[in-house]
Amino acid sequence: MFVVGLTGGIASGKSTVSLLLKDKGAVIIDADEIARQIMQPDKPAWFKVINHFGHEILNEEEYIDRKKLADIVFSDKRQLEFLNSFTHPEIINEIKSQLEYYKSLQKEVVIIDAALLLEVGLDAIVDEVWVVTVDEKVQLERLMNRDKNLNKEQAMSRIRSQMPQEEKIKYADRVIDNSGSIEDTKVQVDSIWREISRQCQKNL
Repeated sequence: MFVVGLTGGIASGKSTVSLLLKDKGAVIIDADEIARQIMQPDKPAWFKVINHFGHEILNEEEYIDRKKLADIVFSDKRQLEFLNSFTHPEIINEIKSQLEYYKSLQKEVVIIDAALLLEVGLDAIVDEVWVVTVDEKVQLERLMNRDKNLNKEQAMSRIRSQMPQEEKIKYADRVIDNSGSIEDTKVQVDSIWREISRQCQKNL
């Protein structure tokens, strides 16, 4: 089984690349989806979040309002560290569990789609690290278009709360530039997919 760690900054287009790889036949382990699952109502992480941040971050259905929570943690590094301290271990354990499951099914290519792949040390369990990059101006525009409620200062705060793109690239086995059109990105993904498919065939 060939395991890829796919990472990139906020609004870099990592999810777009992930979908292109899924269309190729790769299995996707989505860290953000796992984060949503572990914070469902009445889960241990849900109680920890409520106990610390208060009931005002819940919506009418008792689900955590991710935007309200993000507004808090992205404006206060200590609050972000607190949130990460109990969510990251659960997310990592679930990722490892899913990896074992897909290994038992003899899946050929598994992608761990995780924005904080490098920060939490998940690069240690993958065969290659792929970093999705984007021009900062494009990144800012995409983030503000995606979340109309963010002003420029808030958007930049979220971008700068993550490891700088230049630092991520130092760990990359492959870099996918997503600054241009979806067609440009697809050409890059197609090329990489052909290459790793040949690798996987050799290893059979």
